[in-house]
Order: sequence, then structure tokens, then C-alpha cells
Amino acid sequence: MAAQPSPVISLQDHAIDNLRFIRETMERSSSFTAVPGLGGVAMGLTAFVAAYAASQQATPRGWITVWIVEFLIGAAIGSLAVWWKVRKSPDRHLAPLRKFLLSFLPPLFMGAVMTLALYRAGMYGLLPGAWLLAYGAAVISGGTFSVRIVPAMGVCFVVLGCAALLVPAAAAWPGWLMAAGFGGLHVIFGLWIAKSYGG
Repeated sequence: MAAQPSPVISLQDHAIDNLRFIRETMERSSSFTAVPGLGGVAMGLTAFVAAYAASQQATPRGWITVWIVEFLIGAAIGSLAVWWKVRKSPDRHLAPLRKFLLSFLPPLFMGAVMTLALYRAGMYGLLPGAWLLAYGAAVISGGTFSVRIVPAMGVCFVVLGCAALLVPAAAAWPGWLMAAGFGGLHVIFGLWIAKSYGG
């Protein structure tokens, strides 16, 4: 009895399969999609609370302290949300996460240095604009390795930062812009990311 010949796979089909596999692997490893949508919403909600608490402070030091505490709370929420989203993802590629962090953290460090310099110079009215600009730059930079909506959010932060620097420091606008940025933008874009990209 003659053996049945094995099915022949054409060289073209094999090459197409290999190219598809390579392309999908590169897409997964080059884009950091674990930006937390629901975590961003939670960060926005705590920022609304911080904006109200900061508005009740009688001194610049109290105002700054409230926002520094909010930064630490927001960083903790964001870190836990990213960890949770990466952990439940079937593709746990860490290379995009490293690229995201290496791009995201330097502008935040710059913002911290500017905060210290402006505080020591007594230029408290410039802090909202500096914070919004530094955070926006961080989101744009880190968003280079993420989905398109992330750098778009960063651009919105930069616009608010510019507005905060251009309005009179004595006006209430910088505080409202902080609430609109760290509160409103996080909630709006967080919901958008959660709906479009999960979690």
C-alpha cells in the first residue's frame, strides 16, 4: 500500500505566515497599551478632591502640600492600575513599559526641580502652569510608545499649562485649570481609554 503524500505548503504561504507573525510581534512589543483607563478616572476623582482641599488653604505652603500629597496618591493609583492591567494582559511585554517609563519620568523630574526652584523664589503663582506643562510633556513623551489617545491627552495638559501661566496669578483661574487638567482630563480620557482599550 502506497503512503499518502503529505500536503505541500507553498513557499509563498509559508513566507506570508512568517511575515504576519513578525509584524504582530513587532506591534505588540513596540506599543505600550497598558495605560490604565479606570486608573486614570480614579486619579481624576482624587484630583477633584485635592483641588477643593487646596482652595481651602490659607497659605501657599498648605496649598502646595495638598497637591504634593495628591501627586503621591495619584502616582500610587496609576502604578497599581498599570501593574494590574499588565498582569491581566496575555502579552506581558516589558520592553514597551520600559520605553514608556524612560520617556515619561524625565519631564516629571524636571517638574520636581522647577517646583523646588519656584517655591524657593516665592513664585507660587507659576506652579500650576509648571506642573501642567511638565505632566503634559511627560504624557506626550511616554505616549510616543502608546496608543494615539495618550499623547493627545498630553497636548491638552500642555494647553492648560500655557493658559495657567498666562492668566493673572492672583485670579482663581490657575486653581480651576488644575482641577480641569488633573481632574477633568484624567476622567474624560480615562473613560475613553477604558472603553476603547480595556481597563
